[in-house]
Amino acid sequence: MAGVILDEIRIKPQVALGLPMPQDLRLLKITRALSDQPGDRRRLEEWAIWANIAPRTLSRRFVAETGFSFTEWRQRVRMLRALELLASGRSVTAIALDLGYDNASAFIALFRRMFGVTPGRYAPLMC
Repeated sequence: MAGVILDEIRIKPQVALGLPMPQDLRLLKITRALSDQPGDRRRLEEWAIWANIAPRTLSRRFVAETGFSFTEWRQRVRMLRALELLASGRSVTAIALDLGYDNASAFIALFRRMFGVTPGRYAPLMC
């Protein structure tokens, strides 16, 4: 079974895991905070107030500087942290809750969309 999964992963399109950082100091402040605490559930508007930037400006500049919307970038940082936590042996449910998801199902669905396999199936492949 593991061989079949590995073959499927090999033929899956590769996911670029890079996480571009913005140059704008206000956006950089936000991305550093999210990198440190990816489970932070503040909405874009709350981050904008925190960083002293208008929400629309934050949205526009985020795409211009990173190539991702704020939501996409946050999902990416969460998925990168999820990989670290899976490697450390944490349970899928604990990871989902730590990363700010309301439930494990939402986390599993996003993980599958990004990596082509559920986190439960991905974890054994890391060993």
